[in-house]
Amino acid sequence: MWTDIVDLRDFYDSGLGQMARRLLSRRLRQLWPDTRGMRVLGLGFATPFLRPFLDGSERVMAVMPPAQGVLRWPADGPNRVMLADETELPLPDRSVDRLIIVHGLEHTEHMRAMMRECWRVLTDGGRMAIVTPNRRGIWARMERTPFGTGRPYSEGQVTRLLRDNMFTPLEVTAALYMPPVRWRMALAWAKGVEDLASRWRWTNAVAGVLVVEAAKQIYAAPHDKVPARRRAYSVISGPFRPATSGRPVRPAMREGMDGEG
Repeated sequence: MWTDIVDLRDFYDSGLGQMARRLLSRRLRQLWPDTRGMRVLGLGFATPFLRPFLDGSERVMAVMPPAQGVLRWPADGPNRVMLADETELPLPDRSVDRLIIVHGLEHTEHMRAMMRECWRVLTDGGRMAIVTPNRRGIWARMERTPFGTGRPYSEGQVTRLLRDNMFTPLEVTAALYMPPVRWRMALAWAKGVEDLASRWRWTNAVAGVLVVEAAKQIYAAPHDKVPARRRAYSVISGPFRPATSGRPVRPAMREGMDGEG
């Protein structure tokens, strides 16, 4: 079951959520410090972590599933968000260089179909980063944050999942070592704790989330060949209003690939 878009928005507007956003954004940027000329896609609720990639990237866009709901992003510029099912990404084959999944893997009920779509839209040299709650971490055990919902994964589970779906795991890192408490002092210490804990790989076991980078296996053929078809999707425009999973959005429907997303 997907976390509602309003709950996600409210969390990242909070002090704890802003701390999580800063630390995860830094970790993702460390993975890919230079995306000049690349096309970057966020899937799930990845928009809190996409802004650093706007500088220099050819294009940055996001897809949010209907079961979660959608928010226009960014608030201060042209919309870059599409509403589409995670198993029907409205993008051509091999059209994305970097793909970030946040609040997605642990919620989808169609994991294999979603992984096939990610494989399809990635270029042959493309990379994917998955942020998922750590099964052993305290964040996965506390439902006060979005990382406490859905199915958490261990390092072995997520790397095995990637190999089974035509991806090669490249690097497993972690983030959110500080427990999800809202004390002002704890939030102030979070960056220092993160810097210290990330020096040793064994600390991944107690981190709140795993950040796993993977490469597309270009020598593997897709499991099933499916006929190409035009994909319908919704482009979110107009004023900044959340469309929750319980209150469907009614944007104009278009077919194919929009010029600016």
